[in-house]
Amino acid sequence: MAQTALISVSDKTGILEFAQALHALGIKLLSTGGTAKLLADAGLPVTEVADHTGFPEMLDGRVKTLHPKIHGGLLARRDLPAHVAAIKEHGIDTIDLLVVNLYPFEATVAKAGCTLEDAIENIDIGGPAMVRSAAKNWKDVGVLTDASQYAVALAELQAGGKLSDKTRFAFSVAAFNRIADYDGAISDYLSAIDFDASIGQPSPTRSMFPAQSNGRFVKVQDLRYGENPHQQAAFYRDLYPAPGSLVSAKQLQGKELSYNNIADADAAWECVKSFDVPACVIVKHANPCGVAVGKDAAEAYAKAFKTDPTSAFGGIIAFNRPVDGETAQAIAKQFVEVLMAPGYTPEALAVFQATKVKQNVRVLEIALPPGGQTDWDNGRNFMDVKRVGSGLLMQTADNHELAASDLKVVTKKQPTPEQLQDLLFAWKVAKYVKSNAIVFCAGGMTMGVGAGQMSRLDSARIASIKAEHAGLSLKGTAVASDAFFPFRDGLDVVVDAGASSVIQPGGSMRDQEVIDAADERGVVMVLSGVRHFRH
Repeated sequence: MAQTALISVSDKTGILEFAQALHALGIKLLSTGGTAKLLADAGLPVTEVADHTGFPEMLDGRVKTLHPKIHGGLLARRDLPAHVAAIKEHGIDTIDLLVVNLYPFEATVAKAGCTLEDAIENIDIGGPAMVRSAAKNWKDVGVLTDASQYAVALAELQAGGKLSDKTRFAFSVAAFNRIADYDGAISDYLSAIDFDASIGQPSPTRSMFPAQSNGRFVKVQDLRYGENPHQQAAFYRDLYPAPGSLVSAKQLQGKELSYNNIADADAAWECVKSFDVPACVIVKHANPCGVAVGKDAAEAYAKAFKTDPTSAFGGIIAFNRPVDGETAQAIAKQFVEVLMAPGYTPEALAVFQATKVKQNVRVLEIALPPGGQTDWDNGRNFMDVKRVGSGLLMQTADNHELAASDLKVVTKKQPTPEQLQDLLFAWKVAKYVKSNAIVFCAGGMTMGVGAGQMSRLDSARIASIKAEHAGLSLKGTAVASDAFFPFRDGLDVVVDAGASSVIQPGGSMRDQEVIDAADERGVVMVLSGVRHFRH
């Protein structure tokens, strides 16, 4: 008995060629609406679903495949005599292959000016119902929900006349995943609509935080373990990852990435890609321990390494420019866990293939994001989440960029152009340092970094100690504090260490006391008006 394929697709990419190949294999074609017309116009013998069911499409196409002749043909188990007898009694033919993709709901609601009516009309009913029926009966029915599956299915059909159990099961899993993603998108959209506020508006008012959040992620790989060896872990990516984000990385060599490697690599990559000039970021335990800009990658690395050579041991190194042979030779002198850059010269790659030890270095290539007005264009998350006991904290990501025009000078002493440049550099780095964060900078490089302390005073002292151990003078440096100084003592500590200019958010009830202290000490203070807590 000839096999039957039911084809009903919204996205018609590659469908004509696939249907032609199915016909060449002797597979009967059953189809709906626009898809049936496309196939018939190409000269393929195709049966309309309405003719197959004996029931017309109606309600503007809302009802066409919701019929026992469709779902009976998909759901009947061929290995159960009772099922076979039932469909025979009612004149139902089996359907062996279902090719369906759904109304473009996600693309519709992503368009500016999308109305609630547009969104509702793009909620597919018959498609998901058929996909679920076919996917449930995967032992007998192959279900294709994406054009990328056509070639795999066709190769097996041409080779053996049917799909393998493994392929049918894989297609079934992909189908249920697609339905879950689709339903999640609908739930996210509809539960974000403020119905009352939308009345009379050309497009609905949507909250950034829907009443129900449906996370949709795809596993990239299983990991050997989590933060610690007794924990299990896996790495997932967004369903639609932003270009230039960490999950787009291609590993060129080295050992498998660990949980901690990935977390640290993300911190390094997010920081380094925020610079417009050649930059290097060295991260240890999710904190930048050295950041610098230079005329090229080699100079940026040399300056970043100087900040804290001790912490740089076993660190994560990221560049926003391709790595050449000279830079690779310098890096190879230290122990590095992960190296990231937009590209590598053949000479650079050869350096890390020279010995067995160097071959263990995890070398990642990540294209920089294209850039633009949106977080997506810049390879950034729009939302951040943090897991807490039986719940999630959700917030818009901290993607704020500070410009020189945003600064408010509050001291009698005005910053020089060089100080202003150092203050903006220090502020950019402080955004990626765990709170409480204190960052000393000069000449486009970090001179001392204090991170993650309960007291801002301790962070300042640690930054000073690290600078001293690295043989760096903090005299005349610019210092950034990720949050305001609640008392003048924090300012006194950084000025005592050598800072001549300070950038901080402001907003404390004792701001004037701190500003007066800055005037007393003869240093520059500017306010950013923005806090960068990073817990």
